[in-house]
Amino acid sequence: MSVDRLDAAKTIARDAGSMAMAFFRDLTALDIQSKGAQDLVSNADLEVETFVRAKIAEQFPDDGIVGEEHDDVPSSSGWTWVIDPIDGTANFVRGIPQWCVILACIQDEQTRIGVIFEPSTDEMFWGSSEQGAYLGDTKLCIAQSDGLHDGSVGVGMNGRTASHMAADLISELSARGGIFFRNASGGLMLAYVAAGRLIGYTEPHMNAWDCLAGQLLIKEAGGRVEYQNTSDMLRVGGRVITGSPDIFDELLAMSEEAYKV
Repeated sequence: MSVDRLDAAKTIARDAGSMAMAFFRDLTALDIQSKGAQDLVSNADLEVETFVRAKIAEQFPDDGIVGEEHDDVPSSSGWTWVIDPIDGTANFVRGIPQWCVILACIQDEQTRIGVIFEPSTDEMFWGSSEQGAYLGDTKLCIAQSDGLHDGSVGVGMNGRTASHMAADLISELSARGGIFFRNASGGLMLAYVAAGRLIGYTEPHMNAWDCLAGQLLIKEAGGRVEYQNTSDMLRVGGRVITGSPDIFDELLAMSEEAYKV
């Protein structure tokens, strides 16, 4: 594990969050463009990602970078950073304080470091492989529950998958006495699972920069995560299902049924 990279990731995420907050406080100055249904990008996303990339290149010039808004940088060190400068842009551009900066580091096709920083609450979720997951200095632990009726499940949706999928999942979840939660930031909802605020999270498709950091935090906090091939996730993204060991199998079965094409 690279302690230097972990420390750097936390510092870069906090600095990027401060930069993003400056934009957030003056939304009238944003230049907002649509990439598709409910998929927005602003000059804040672009400038914050440029800042993050510059900091990584300055400190780790041989590391690769994969991000949402700019072209990939190949790695010659064996390490690759996967970054989302502002996850929850739809919230960000409308003044809703539910968005975050996400950084993950991969080595040997394994996520080794994950950092999710929510500037609006000054909450720093972070962790590293086999070293635990934390909120600030407090170690995280997955929620304990008696079933889907005992807690809320984060449900993600996007314009890349069939519209019925999330609706079918929510309908079945409700029928089993469960409650769904959605705040339009998949990264934050995954962090909330790691922190025990949600008992699970499911989405038919996520990009690597949205989910790799959060999935690591959940595993380090004692949760379960559906296996994914990291190379495939970096290339095309994939399904994300994760949660407390108490409800994971049931949530997986429900998701498989709801997400049928």
